[in-house]
Amino acid sequence: MQSAESLLSSVFGFDAFRPGQADIVEAVRRGENVLAIMPTGGGKSLCYQLPALLRGGVTIVISPLIALMRDQVRALQELGVAAGALTSGNTQEETDEVFEALETGSLRLLYMAPERLANAGTVAMLRRLGVQAIAVDEAHCVSQWGHDFRPDYLRIGELRRALDVPLSAFTATADAETREEIVARLFDGQAPASFLRGFDRPNIHLAFAAKDGPRRQILDFAAARKGQSGIVYCGTRAKTEALATGLREAGHTACHYHGGMDPEDRRIVETRFQAEDGLIVVATVAFGMGVDKPDIRWVAHADLPKSIEAYYQEIGRAGRDGAPAETLTLFGADDIRLRRSQIDEGLAPPERKQADHGRLNALLGLAEALHCRRQVLLGYFGEDSVPCGACDLCEQPPETFDGTEAVRKALSAALRTGESFGAGHLIDILTGTPTDKVRARGHEDLPTFGVGRDLDRRTWTGVFRQMMGHDLVRPDPTRHGALVMTSAARPILRGEDTILLRRDTLKRAAQRPSVKALVSDEDAPLLSALKAKRRALAESAGLPAYMIFNDRTLIEMAETRPTDLDALASVNGVGAKKLEKYGAAFLEVISGEVPDTAHPARRRLAGQTAGSVFDRLQAAQSQLSRGACGTMKPLSCSTSLLSKVAELRPDTPDRLSKLLGERRCERFGTAFLEVLRDA
Repeated sequence: MQSAESLLSSVFGFDAFRPGQADIVEAVRRGENVLAIMPTGGGKSLCYQLPALLRGGVTIVISPLIALMRDQVRALQELGVAAGALTSGNTQEETDEVFEALETGSLRLLYMAPERLANAGTVAMLRRLGVQAIAVDEAHCVSQWGHDFRPDYLRIGELRRALDVPLSAFTATADAETREEIVARLFDGQAPASFLRGFDRPNIHLAFAAKDGPRRQILDFAAARKGQSGIVYCGTRAKTEALATGLREAGHTACHYHGGMDPEDRRIVETRFQAEDGLIVVATVAFGMGVDKPDIRWVAHADLPKSIEAYYQEIGRAGRDGAPAETLTLFGADDIRLRRSQIDEGLAPPERKQADHGRLNALLGLAEALHCRRQVLLGYFGEDSVPCGACDLCEQPPETFDGTEAVRKALSAALRTGESFGAGHLIDILTGTPTDKVRARGHEDLPTFGVGRDLDRRTWTGVFRQMMGHDLVRPDPTRHGALVMTSAARPILRGEDTILLRRDTLKRAAQRPSVKALVSDEDAPLLSALKAKRRALAESAGLPAYMIFNDRTLIEMAETRPTDLDALASVNGVGAKKLEKYGAAFLEVISGEVPDTAHPARRRLAGQTAGSVFDRLQAAQSQLSRGACGTMKPLSCSTSLLSKVAELRPDTPDRLSKLLGERRCERFGTAFLEVLRDA
C-alpha cells in the first residue's frame, strides 16, 4: 500500500505537506471523527481527498455549491483520480458515468449537495455502496451562528449515524460558538479530534480606507493591478453593474454578478472567471463559496462586509496559490447604518441580534485599528501574533490621540439619558445643540449638555464609531438602536483605564507606489510565455487555466528554469499525471526547443531517485554492450527491464540474476551492482 507522502508527490505533485496537513491526513486515514479549522488556501480539500485514495472504497463529500463541486471533480480527474458528482447541474450522461463507476467500485470520491440528503433513496443508495467515510466542506454552514447557514446541512448528522462511518468536517471560518454548534450537530456533542491550524494568510496584504470618492478609490486600486484577476464586492446589485461599467470604461476586462441575474448569465460569468486571466468580477456576496480559482491576485470591498467572519471568508479567495495578494476594504457611515439596519430588521431573536452587533463591532474594530491589522484579525479568532510588517498600518501607522476624556463624556451622556438614544442625539447633547428633541426631553438641563464643544460633530461621529469598534457600546435592537454600554466600557468610565483613538480624518491614503511583481524583470517574459502556453492548452481541453498549472507553479518554473523532466518533476504542483501530459510542452517553452523524447518507462521515473539510477545503469550497459573487451556479440536490456532494476534495486548477484537472466547478469551484473550500491 502506498504511503501518504508518495501519493502526495505522485498524484498531487507536492514534495511536502503544508503546515498541519500531515496530522489531519493521518487522523482521517485512521478513521477518526475530525474537525479541522484551516485558513483558506491552507489545503483543506487535500486533507480528505488523499485519505480517500489511501483507504479505498467511496468517500462522500458534502459541499455547498454545484460550481465548487464541479471544479473540484474536474481538478481531481486531471490528476488521474476517479471522482464524480451527483448534482442538479449534471447531464444525463454525466450521471450515468457516475453510477457506472460506483457500481464497478472504481469511484473514490463522490461529491453531492446537502439538499440531496432530503431524498430518502439517497441514504439507501449510500448504504448499499458501502461508503467508507464522509467529508463535509464549509462545515460552518451547519451553524445558525455562522454567516452562511444552510438548513440542509442539519441532515448530515443523521447521515453519519445511518451509515455509521467516520466524518471529517472542514472550514476556514468558525469562532468558538460556531465550533460548538458544529460539534453538537455533526458529532452529537461527542468531541472529535480537533485541529485549529491557524487563520493567518501571510501572503495577503490587508488594508482599509475611509470612503472618500469610493468609485475613484476602487478604480485607482484596480489600475495599479491591471491585468491581474480580482474581485470587487459590493453591497447592492445596482452598484455591481455600475462599477463593472466604470472598470470597463477605464480599460479593464470586467463583468458583474449578482443573485438577480439569469442563472445562465451567472454561469457564463463563473466560467469566464475560471478560464480567463485578468478578468475582474464585480459581485455581491452571491459570488461566494463557489470561487475556487487559486490565482486571484486581489479582492476589494466597495462596501463594508456584514461581519468579520464574512470579511475573512471573502478576502480569503485571494492568493489561494500562496503567491502575494492584496486587499482593500472601504467603509463609511452609510455602510454601518445599512449593516445595523439589516441586523435589526431581521427575524432573529434579540440575543442573536446582540451577538451579530458584536460581530459587526469586531469588524469596525479592525477597520479602526491603531496597530497591525493582522494582529487584530487573528486576535478575534483567538490567536496571538507579532506585528506582520506587511499591512497598511504597519507600513504607515495612524495618527492617534488620547480619547479617554471624550469617551468618558460620551458614556456619561448615554447613562444620563437612560441608554435610550442613538449616537446622533447624544452628539447633540455633547455639542450643546438645542434641537427640538433635546428640548422636548429636557436634556439641555443635563450636566453633560455642551461638555463636548471642544470637538466638532464630525469628530464626535468618529469617536462613537470607534467606541463601537472597541465594543464599548452596542445598539440595542429592542430599543430601536439605542446605544448601551458593554462591560468593557466600565473601567474607562470609572477612570481605571485609558483609550487611544485615531484622528478621524479623510486624508486620502497615499497610493502605494508599486505592486510587488510576481517574478523579477528577468523572469517576467518567460512567465508570460508559460501563461500563454497554459492558456492555449486550457482552451484546447476546455478547462480553466489553473487546472493545467496554477500561477505559483508557473512562477517556480520561470525562476528555476528546469531543463528536463526530472527537474520539472521537482517543481511544486507537477505530479506524475501532469508531467506525462504537459511536461514536454512546458519544457519546450523554457528551453526554446523540443526536448528529447524519453521512453515511457523512463518518463515514469522522472523526479524520482530511480530516474538517476536508471540513467547510470543505461550508461554502464552502453559501455559493456560488446563486453569489457569491446569485441563480443552485442547484448542489452530493454528499457522496461532497466526501469525495473532501478526501482527494485536488487542487492545481490542472485537477486539481480532473477531479473536479468544468467547471460545478461554475467555481462552487466558487476557494473550494475556497483551502480545500485552507490545509489
